[in-house]
Amino acid sequence: MTLKTALITAAFGLGLAAAAQAETVLTVSSWVPQTHFIYTDILVPYAESVAKATEGRVTLNIMPAPLGAPPQHFELARTGVADITWGNFTYEPERFTAMWFAEFPFVGTDAEAASVALWRTYEKHLASDPVFDGVHMLGVGLLGGGQIHHGSKPVITPEDMANQKVRIGGPIQTRIMEALGAVPVAAPPTKAYELLEGGVIDASLHSVESVMNFRLEEALTHHTIVPGGLYDSTFFIVMNEARWQGLEEADRAAIAAISGEALSRLWGQQFNAQHEKAMQLFTASGHQFHEPSPELMAAITAVSDEMTGAWVEAAKAAGVADPAAMRADYLAAYAELDAE
Repeated sequence: MTLKTALITAAFGLGLAAAAQAETVLTVSSWVPQTHFIYTDILVPYAESVAKATEGRVTLNIMPAPLGAPPQHFELARTGVADITWGNFTYEPERFTAMWFAEFPFVGTDAEAASVALWRTYEKHLASDPVFDGVHMLGVGLLGGGQIHHGSKPVITPEDMANQKVRIGGPIQTRIMEALGAVPVAAPPTKAYELLEGGVIDASLHSVESVMNFRLEEALTHHTIVPGGLYDSTFFIVMNEARWQGLEEADRAAIAAISGEALSRLWGQQFNAQHEKAMQLFTASGHQFHEPSPELMAAITAVSDEMTGAWVEAAKAAGVADPAAMRADYLAAYAELDAE
């Protein structure tokens, strides 16, 4: 064998070895701009953690454009169009009836505590629910409470809410607004500024950070802060189950160690950080913050109790064994985490 032949043979052998060790690249579909904090402060750090934990054997490729509309993202992962997606359970309320309990009033304004509590509740009560078949749950998250944001006046009493046209983002928010005497207007948050400018709406429901991140701070200057939150939205980060099972066992273990509660905690921490940033911006800009009157709080409590009772029956019909116990476990976990 000549030296040249030997070198070629050695190189070929090294190539085969490298191929055997080749990385697995998982596609991630995300539907927010690459400047959004969910992308920069959650998805990108998570991708870096996956690569580090697996010593480069598994990497995430966050696509430059989403592979579908936001409400399609759970299904995109389930069917394997994308390997990993994130999204909002709120977009498919009938499919994810089991998750409603975490979107009612008073579920908590500490996003980190809420997200970790939701993960623990999911693991205990919902991980084997058939509605999640086809995906591996990597993490869950909450906003840390949605609030009432008005463009021109304080909202303190039920009378202040009467006949106000309010942008909402789902059936739970719709029911709350109807119960408080407002007129709900269904539209995505991206349309809020246009609707406010055109006089179509008077107010909009958002988490505090969302007002800042959707650049609504000049249009919404009155913020009614409901203790515990007026509502919330539940989120998922999921991976196609077949792709998950196709990973080497060691890589699954490495990824699991940085997912689940850890990823849910990261989600909540970043929402908390954005909330604080928004509050500082609004305070510096002269915005006004308002506390609901006892009468308004009583009205919110009444509709919350009504929705919770109806949800218990709906969740039972959807196959949840003990919805009331599941909700109680979430609230207990949140209270414990919030006190830390």
